[in-house]
This record gives sequence, structure tokens and C-alpha cells, in this order.
Amino acid sequence: MTSILSRKAMPPVGPYSQAMKTHHAIYCSGQLPADSEGNIIEGSMGEKTKACLDALSAVLTEANSSLDKIVKVQIFLTDMNDFAEMNKQYEKMITHKPARSCVAVKQLPKGVNIEIECIALP
Repeated sequence: MTSILSRKAMPPVGPYSQAMKTHHAIYCSGQLPADSEGNIIEGSMGEKTKACLDALSAVLTEANSSLDKIVKVQIFLTDMNDFAEMNKQYEKMITHKPARSCVAVKQLPKGVNIEIECIALP
């Protein structure tokens, strides 16, 4: 098992890794809409979704994988009214239609309104 840390994604805000790579899968922690310095991205839900997926892409690239190798995505939103706009950006970046769930949660770290995590193949 290998801990993954990409300098192109927001540093972890707690005692966890951005991802853990095994022989069979890469388990990515949830990524917030933030830049590599940890500054939260403001803007539309589409822009925030893109920021989360760009961060996941950076983590997966560090693990020698990519968004194209994702097999499962989990999306957390604080307001399901953002679902359509999130989905519009998501389908531009994730075109192979992996398994996915999207749930509404009361609150997310740093006061953001979206977090995305995934499992990918190495």
C-alpha cells in the first residue's frame, strides 16, 4: 500500500492521505473545490465541480492513473438544487460513466458545498 500526495491538489486538512494506492485500486479521499495552496474556489457550481475533478485528476496522475480509470465516484452536495449544474460539468470531464452516487449532506469541511471522492484502477 502506498500513500499518494500530489502538490497539484489541496493538501490534506487532517490526518489522512489524498489517496492510497494498492495493487488493485486507488482510493482517493474527497477533494474540495480548492487550489493547490488550499484556497477555496469561489464561483458557480460548475466551476467548483471542475476544481474538485481537477484535484482528483492531479492525485490520480501522481498515482500513475487518470480520470478515465475511475470505477466509482461519490459526490457530496449541501444542496441538491445544485445537482443539475454539477452534473453538466461532471459529464464534460467524466465521459465513460463509472458507477456513482450523489448524496446531500448537512455540512462539508471548510464550508464548501461540494466534495468529490473516487476509486480508480491503477
